[in-house]
Amino acid sequence: MSDTIEKLVIIGSGPAGHTAAIYAARANLSPLMFEGFLAGGVAAGGQLTTTTEVENYPGFPKGVDGPQLMDLFREQSLRFETRIHTETVEKLDLSQIPFQVVSSGRKVLTKSLIIATGATAKRLSIPGEEQFWQQGISACAVCDGALPIFRNKTLVVIGGGDTAVEEATHLTKFGTKVVVVHRRNSLRASKIMQKRLLSHPKIEMQWDSVVEEALGNEGLTGVRIRNVKTHESKILAAEGLFYAIGHIPNTSFLDGQLKLDETGYIVTKPGTTQTSVNGVFAAGDVQDKVWRQAVTAAGTGCMASLEAERYLAE
Repeated sequence: MSDTIEKLVIIGSGPAGHTAAIYAARANLSPLMFEGFLAGGVAAGGQLTTTTEVENYPGFPKGVDGPQLMDLFREQSLRFETRIHTETVEKLDLSQIPFQVVSSGRKVLTKSLIIATGATAKRLSIPGEEQFWQQGISACAVCDGALPIFRNKTLVVIGGGDTAVEEATHLTKFGTKVVVVHRRNSLRASKIMQKRLLSHPKIEMQWDSVVEEALGNEGLTGVRIRNVKTHESKILAAEGLFYAIGHIPNTSFLDGQLKLDETGYIVTKPGTTQTSVNGVFAAGDVQDKVWRQAVTAAGTGCMASLEAERYLAE
């Protein structure tokens, strides 16, 4: 373990982590970032590295490739001399200051910490999923629904909660028809949202059903669904499949040292990025289960960095 005590360590390398690094580096905090090595099964750079085209990030009127956008974030962090380790943080000790950060390659002590490890979209791991991921299958209708490949097409949404209802309703702006596949015979979403969904002329329900396979050649052309009660299978023609079955926040390495909500997201003090431990801040999707956008993650990364700077000054 190094004898040097860092001023600030950032864990995570998505929009939140890199925005925090850019702000911290420009404030002469000399941040050290752990960008992760396939942490949560995703490359350094986070969920955007699994997205082909990003059309809703400001400053890119023609859109930008997800991995390319994250390369630009990283380049900007390095320009201001952020030090980056391509290692996954395995555990922390937040019981005393300086905090201890243990990665696959080293142990580091730090006066403050920003956790920006994000969340991983739940997948079904059905046949065809790998082939059509981001080529017809997505886990974010708000991010991807407006892309040309989904316009004026039949789209399928899997799920039955508020997110599924929101995403299906959002997709009606772009698709000719939206089919919601839900494994039960009633939705979990709030009553007002259910009413909006079930009365929409473009939305069709497939109750008591699960998607078992994604079909197609160059692109997605359909999905095989099975009724869980009758066991009858059928193929739905569709050019888009959207998972709305939730996300798993990447917080298991925290080992209960920070206050989490019932679904595992880090709890922050309203209007701040402050966690239950003084000097530890959380930014991006690891503490946000509502918006989950690159631009909102970047915003909280900025907040976390400014709050860490203030904390260190005090």
